[in-house]
Amino acid sequence: MRRKYLSHEAIRSPRDPNRRLKKTTGTGIDAETARAALVGLPKETSDGDNLALEHVYLPRSHLKAMDLDTALVKGMRGAGKTFWWKALRRSDVRRIIDDASGRSGLSKDTKVRTGFGSDAAPDDYPGIDVLPRLMKRVDPRIIWRTVIARQLAWGDHVLRGMVNWPERMDWVENHPEEIDRLFFESDAENYRKNRYFLVLFDALDRCARDWKEMYRAIRGLLQLALDMRSFRRLRVKIFLRSDQMDEARVADFPDASKILSSSAELNWPRKELYGLLWHLLANGDHGGAFRDFLGGKWRPVDSGGDGVYRIPRGLVNEDLQRERFHRVAGPAMGTNVRRGLPYTWIPNHLGDTEGQVSPRSFIAALRAAADDTGECYPDHKYALHYESIKRGVQNASQTRVYEIREDYPWVHRVLEPLRGMTVPCEFVEIDKRWRSEGVLDRLEEESANDKVKLLPRRMKSGGEGVREELEALRIFQRLETDGRVNMPDVFRLGYGLGRKGGVRPVR
Repeated sequence: MRRKYLSHEAIRSPRDPNRRLKKTTGTGIDAETARAALVGLPKETSDGDNLALEHVYLPRSHLKAMDLDTALVKGMRGAGKTFWWKALRRSDVRRIIDDASGRSGLSKDTKVRTGFGSDAAPDDYPGIDVLPRLMKRVDPRIIWRTVIARQLAWGDHVLRGMVNWPERMDWVENHPEEIDRLFFESDAENYRKNRYFLVLFDALDRCARDWKEMYRAIRGLLQLALDMRSFRRLRVKIFLRSDQMDEARVADFPDASKILSSSAELNWPRKELYGLLWHLLANGDHGGAFRDFLGGKWRPVDSGGDGVYRIPRGLVNEDLQRERFHRVAGPAMGTNVRRGLPYTWIPNHLGDTEGQVSPRSFIAALRAAADDTGECYPDHKYALHYESIKRGVQNASQTRVYEIREDYPWVHRVLEPLRGMTVPCEFVEIDKRWRSEGVLDRLEEESANDKVKLLPRRMKSGGEGVREELEALRIFQRLETDGRVNMPDVFRLGYGLGRKGGVRPVR
C-alpha cells in the first residue's frame, strides 16, 4: 500500500516541479513578500455595499448560478449564497460577472431588488417576526407574490400607499386580476427598455422556527418562481442551503421539475479554491509581484471604477497551481513527501464528508498559516512552514464551526459534549455520552423556550435520529467497513476530538 501511495505522489513530486511546466513558469517571488500578501488576505468578503470589487471571483462552477434563467441556487454553508445575494445588487459587480461569464444576461442596467434576506428591510419584505404570522393567515405563495408586486409597483399605485404587510397582502389576495396586469405591464416595460428585473431571495431559514413552516415558505416561493417563468424580463433567484431542498415537501406541486431541473449548485472544486487564492493575491497590496510570479496575461476588467484584474483561465489548472503553490508553501508537509503535499493536504483536511470545502475556511487557513510562519519561523525559506499550515487548518476549523453554529445552533449543543473523545468510534460511545449529560433532553427543553430553532428533523428517533441528521449535514461519516463514526478534520479539530495520527484538535 505504501509503495502505491509513493508511486502516485511521485507523479507530482516537487523534486522536479518544472518537469512538465517549463513553458508556463513565471518569475520568482521572495518568501517575505509572499508571506505579507498571504497575511493580508481578506477576513470577510461579503459585506454588502462595502464589498470590495477585487474580492469578486466567479468560478466556472458558479456560471450557471449567475444565469438569469436559473431561479434556484443551492449550496452548503459558506459556499457563497449570501455573497452573491449581496453582490448581485451592485451594478459594478454585475458588470464584472457579465465580463467573466459572457452569457449570464446580467448587466449594469438590470434592475435588482431584494425579496427576502439577512438585511433589515421592512419596506422590501416582511421581517422575521412578521412573516411567520402572515403564513398563519394565507398561502405563502400569496406573501411572496405581494413582495414582488410591491417591488414592481410605481408612482401612485395603491400598494405604494399601504404601510404594513397584512394590508398589502390582503389587497393582493383580493385583487388577482390587477396584480396579473401589474406583472404583465412591468414585464412589457422592461422588455421595451431591453433590461431585466431581478428579485433575490436568501436566508429562508430565518422565516420560521420549525421545519414545517420553513418548508411551506420555500414551497410557496418555488411555486412563484414557476409562475415567473412565463415572463420575458421578470426573474427571481432563490438561494437555499442544500438541506432545505427536501423535494417531497417543497416541490410537490405540478411542474416543479421545471424549477428543479434548471437549478444550480455552488461548488468549489480544488482548482477553483486556488483560483480564488490567485485572484485575491493578484488584486491585493502585492498584486503586481504575484501577477509576475504566476505568469499569464492578466487584463483589468472595466467595472466602472478601479480596474480589477481577471485571472487568466490557464492558471486555473491543477498541475500549474501545484507547481506555483509549492514554491510558496514548500514541497511537503514534513521532511519528505510521505507526509503529504501542501497543495492537496490543505483542502483534504478542510473538506466535509463529501470533500466540499468552504472558501472562507480555505482562505482563513492560509492567512493564519502565513501569520504563524512569520511569528514562529521568520527565517523560513518558504512563505509558509508546514507546521504553521497545520495550525492554520486548526484555526480554519474554528471558522467552520462558527459557520455551522450560526445556521444550526443545535449542532453545537450535541457536538460540544463530545470534546475529548477519539474518532473513529462506535456510535454507542457517543450516544452514551449524550445520555449521561442529558444532551437531547436539554435540547428539546431549550427549543421549547425558543432558545434553539430548527431542531433535527429526526429528533423523535433519539440519538440515532440525531446521528442521521449529522450524517446528512456531512459532519458525521459512517465507515463502510464497520459502521463506526468518523468526523472530517474540519469539524473534529474545532470540537476538540482526537484521531490517532491526525492533526491535534484545538484545545
